[in-house]
Amino acid sequence: MDRQVGTATLTRWRIGLAARIRAYFLAGVLVTAPIGITIYLAWLVIDYVDDIVGALLPARYNPETYLPFSIPGLGLVIAFALVTLIGAFAAGYVGALLLRLSEAIFARTPFLRGVYGAIKQLMETMLAQKSNAFREVVLVEFPRPEMWSIGFVTGARLEAVQHTPSGELVGVFVPTTPMPTSGYLVYVPDRQIVRLDMSVEDGLKVVLSGGIVVPPERHPAAELSVEPADRQADRPSA
Repeated sequence: MDRQVGTATLTRWRIGLAARIRAYFLAGVLVTAPIGITIYLAWLVIDYVDDIVGALLPARYNPETYLPFSIPGLGLVIAFALVTLIGAFAAGYVGALLLRLSEAIFARTPFLRGVYGAIKQLMETMLAQKSNAFREVVLVEFPRPEMWSIGFVTGARLEAVQHTPSGELVGVFVPTTPMPTSGYLVYVPDRQIVRLDMSVEDGLKVVLSGGIVVPPERHPAAELSVEPADRQADRPSA
């Protein structure tokens, strides 16, 4: 009898120990994985920039030529300083004159004109913050009816697509998972859009995680309708 009690106690102790070890391991993964992945991605960027700058920098001006070891991040520092100097030069009279001259050359080159204009407008929107790139998080029926996708209403209004039988169209960027830098730009009637009570940052987290990371509810679920306004209007009253 005593042996059975001892065996049962030992079994419970082993099960409890295994559960604690598993819990500690999962807690360690939750702590170290985000930090480790962030450091790894940052290291990839630094190493990539170092390789490019190191290949362009003459050997006699490269400090690593005279040192027995490499300096991580040296290329990133040089690139940052170079871009800052170019910005300071472009703010002056001579720099502004050269900038207008280069823009005039690009504007007269058939292929480069469209590429340069699109990239410049995108960078001005994202960095100079002339307008909000994304205004709100919405649901749209994409790529087919009754299949809902998370999208982001773009800040720009395109007048060329407004004269349609569907009424006012809203530009919605539907990103792909887990790379939101690619996606689809669709123009949807405003009445067919379901607006979510969610910040753009939380919407990007949902897309990046493939739906695993869910932001906390701001309002009860009953307050959020999952039907566009035009369908709600067509529904017969009770």
